[in-house]
Amino acid sequence: MALFTELDKFVSKLNTEDISVERKQTLQKLIDYVSEKLSSEETININFICTHNSRRSHLSQVWAQALSHYFNVKNVYCYSGGTEATALFPMVAETLKSTGFEIINLSTGENPVYSIKYSDDQHPVIGFSKKLDDDFNPSSNFAAVMTCSQADEGCPFVPGAAARIPITFDDPKAFDNTPIQAAKYAERSLQIATEMFYVFSKIQS
Repeated sequence: MALFTELDKFVSKLNTEDISVERKQTLQKLIDYVSEKLSSEETININFICTHNSRRSHLSQVWAQALSHYFNVKNVYCYSGGTEATALFPMVAETLKSTGFEIINLSTGENPVYSIKYSDDQHPVIGFSKKLDDDFNPSSNFAAVMTCSQADEGCPFVPGAAARIPITFDDPKAFDNTPIQAAKYAERSLQIATEMFYVFSKIQS
């Protein structure tokens, strides 16, 4: 399905061959969850959870939403949340913009709201930091995908989750305010995009 032209070019170059066998086994749990929901014609809600809902969980949410559309996997709704709320880190928005997403600031302040659009004919992802049980997120019948080890260890039970799936990523925050900050955010975004591409490429519609 159509993505914005620049974004489509980026996605078309993603290479899943370098994903390790062990990592594919980790991703298989999400593939199985989506496949099961799809086969029973249920809505597929996925909440990507990290400690601060500021970086990895947003990247995961946005890429999963865009790539489920790309592979025409229907009724997928992606969310993100944290064990606490902070703010979507501006470098995340810049990184997504550089790969072809259309980013619009809907509000400013300590926790700004972003419209993150990937296609002309789809609703944008609304990006802002929130707790995992925020009213904006589903309260039941969702997969809780734990994107950081701290949240995975500190949140062993996610109320309302139909499945709890650890898919953790290294935090690009470690490189904030360094000369390689932009490169490290791009690297993490590329990893997440590649792995979400792999996940949704394996779903049989």
